[in-house]
Amino acid sequence: MKIKVELYGASKDFSSENTIDLDLKSNSRIKDLRKELIKFINIKHDGNKNFCQIVTSSAFCSEDNNIVHDDHLISKEQKIAIIPPIAGG
Repeated sequence: MKIKVELYGASKDFSSENTIDLDLKSNSRIKDLRKELIKFINIKHDGNKNFCQIVTSSAFCSEDNNIVHDDHLISKEQKIAIIPPIAGG
């Protein structure tokens, strides 16, 4: 399923666009989305450690504007925002 990751704060450096489109398996979880973002960074940014740290320390927000945890089930195609820590942590 296609997930559109909306980029905010420091995560905007991940792409020249405001979003990143990722393909996830059906019934994936936020932790799976984190892994796919890390893969994206490894490919597009040669494993930039700062970018990887942003992904691991960020919160994620569902399309209904709720902060969701790593075990949150992503059951359909949707937009999910990555919310990095303010001032780096």
